[in-house]
Amino acid sequence: MKIDLTDTTSSKINKALVQGRRAIGTPAVGMVLTLVIVTDEENAYDALKAASEASREHPSRTLVVIKRVSRSPRDRAKARLDAEVRVGADAGTGETVVLRLYGEVINHAQSVVLPLLLPDAPVVVWWPVSSPTDPASDPLGALAQRRVTDTYASEQPVQELTARAEAYTPGDTDLAWTRITPWRSMLAAALDQVVCEVTSVEVEGEEFNPSCELLGMWLADRLKVPVTRSRSSGPGLTAVRMETNCGPIVLDRADGSLATLSIEGQPDRAVALKRRETAELIAEELRRLDPDDTYASALRYGVHRLADGTEGGSQAGSQAKADTKSAPAKKAAPAKKAAAK
Repeated sequence: MKIDLTDTTSSKINKALVQGRRAIGTPAVGMVLTLVIVTDEENAYDALKAASEASREHPSRTLVVIKRVSRSPRDRAKARLDAEVRVGADAGTGETVVLRLYGEVINHAQSVVLPLLLPDAPVVVWWPVSSPTDPASDPLGALAQRRVTDTYASEQPVQELTARAEAYTPGDTDLAWTRITPWRSMLAAALDQVVCEVTSVEVEGEEFNPSCELLGMWLADRLKVPVTRSRSSGPGLTAVRMETNCGPIVLDRADGSLATLSIEGQPDRAVALKRRETAELIAEELRRLDPDDTYASALRYGVHRLADGTEGGSQAGSQAKADTKSAPAKKAAPAKKAAAK
């Protein structure tokens, strides 16, 4: 069931939701959270489709906030709110409200969204594109317990990771981090099968794919070993090579769906490691609404600390590592002199 409202208010939208539930015979509200999607007209369809598929696992009230651009000064001076209310089969297992904001009301989107939030239920805000650098300070982000962005959709994905690390607030997360969950699980399981010490790691993937940097930072932060970032033609992450004192451990995925796990002394194994759709990523993020401390630790490790596999990049990484090692030695020198004296 669809109800179109033109030049409306939040109060009228709430009444339309109640009317729609009664019309389809489900007056009770059985949703577990409110998902707010902040996007533009171009990406609204794909984002709404992914949220609808994720609602099968997490029944929710989905609020799609679309800020329309007014062409003339007269239109920009006016404030107007149009809404499309969907309940029943048209909204998956929850409720959907598409909000189109015009004029001055664009700057006060939180005032429109706040009355439509489910009472006593968690709020998740998702920016499929054009996400703010500091989601927690955004007026809509301030309403949420969980804020989902996607650095892969930004103009400079790798540089964006540094800005996200500086502005990180508990509750922030990134779909670029969610994409590497199967990789992290497979690598952790591979290390559980051997009793070896990892000496170095190489992460290979597309050039402008922040998931590669995040995986490298996670490995460097957890294993405390140097990590090299190398480029490939993709798709996405293509390989991780870990050098150990027992031989190499390689997880190679060249085609984007099937990977090969190679461990020294064991037969090669084929493992399913396909690239997941956005709906699966959102569904995973909605399973846990507490702060992701592992993501925060990996993000704060720093992209600049990863060695570059290209010519000259590895030298810079080695020089940075040498500078890091030399700093504690200088501090220890006076103590050695005092002991000798």
